[in-house]
Amino acid sequence: MPIAQAQELAREKDLDLVEISPTANPPVCKIMDYGKFLFEKKKKEGEAKKKQKIIVVKEVQFRPRIDEHDFDFKKNHVVRFLQHGDKVKAIVRFRGREMTHMELGRAVLDRLLTEIKEFGASENTHPDVQGNRMSVVIAPNK
Repeated sequence: MPIAQAQELAREKDLDLVEISPTANPPVCKIMDYGKFLFEKKKKEGEAKKKQKIIVVKEVQFRPRIDEHDFDFKKNHVVRFLQHGDKVKAIVRFRGREMTHMELGRAVLDRLLTEIKEFGASENTHPDVQGNRMSVVIAPNK
């Protein structure tokens, strides 16, 4: 129907003429209450936002020659983060001559992964090495 006739029909019903598909030939319009339409659209977006889960990545740093108590303390932090549902990035930071003994850092990460395997697992098979850091991302078990 012509635009003028559609606008007149919308005024008679106290509604708005809303263009739905402007690229169609001819353009598609709909007679509706535009305020109510926006309200319902916003409400649907809010519902979708409530259902989504925001993934947080927590970082825990280790050293290659970490003491037993320090390791247990940080391991407990990792377990708590995983139980809360967050991902954990475990990092072993090397300084100076420690860079020549990367196997010590790998051993720390392997030990961490074996001790927390009931709470989470590594996302990748091998630790990533970037500069003086070796890291692994641990995701919580479902």
